[in-house]
Amino acid sequence: MPGPTTPTITAFERSPDRGRGLARDMRVRWALEEVGQAYDVRLVSFSTMKEPAHLALHPFGQIPTYEEGDLALFESGAIVFHIAERHAGLLPADANARARAITWMFAALNTVEPPIVERSMATILDRDKPWYAERLPVLKERVQVRLGELSRRLGNADWLDDAFSAADLLMVTVLRRLDGSGLLEKYPNLAGYVARGEARPAYQRAFAAQLAVFKAALPAT
Repeated sequence: MPGPTTPTITAFERSPDRGRGLARDMRVRWALEEVGQAYDVRLVSFSTMKEPAHLALHPFGQIPTYEEGDLALFESGAIVFHIAERHAGLLPADANARARAITWMFAALNTVEPPIVERSMATILDRDKPWYAERLPVLKERVQVRLGELSRRLGNADWLDDAFSAADLLMVTVLRRLDGSGLLEKYPNLAGYVARGEARPAYQRAFAAQLAVFKAALPAT
């Protein structure tokens, strides 16, 4: 009888975030570290991601992907959910609490992340556009609306719904995309929430692993 298969994930060979842990493979690394599952990483270049072999795994030519035996997955949220379903520790045992955690997983990726990504991409791609000065405050306001709503819901709680779960893992990685923007600091409870996530040993291991990839890609001096 064949033994368990070590999953393989893909990550950027040269991440555009310069080792800050903002690429979406970080979510998968963190989830695997939380559940104690060993994994392999296959590094891919931007050109490799558009080649047929990678497109067979991820039809949109992005990362991460996840391979385990004859199973191949894409989309970081789906991969984290699969890991949480297969291993104890990332989803509550109680059925109602589990359903709430899954709801928050969707909320992190579908409600909170889109305006954050839209704003960050505009600051990178649209700075030289004539409409940038007028558009940026609109994008900033959309982010602040979501942060205000999330802040009020979180209140003084440590996590979104009692114990840490895959929902918090995803939400923390989403909020980390605001690093350097100054927006998160206006909501001390959210800043503390992110700090609690970053302090988890599993997060620290995942962050160190992805940072090592960036450092290894630096030219020798």
